Amino acid sequence: MKTKLRKIGNSYGIILPKEALHVLQVKEGDVLYLTDAAEASVRITPGRPGFEDMMAIARGGMRKYRNALRELAK
Repeated sequence: MKTKLRKIGNSYGIILPKEALHVLQVKEGDVLYLTDAAEASVRITPGRPGFEDMMAIARGGMRKYRNALRELAK
């Protein structure tokens, strides 16, 4: 799929084609995450319900057990 970068106010954005929205299973107002990928590319993934809650629990566990995790990483 191909799209163009466009100026929107003081920012830039892309318009996703209907096919991309169908593949991502998203609609207007849904959250999308952009993450770095290999070779100067970006990966677009949809937000999923409960993901932020799970990440908060994981961060809490990592904070609580940071010393043990540091030792295991050696």
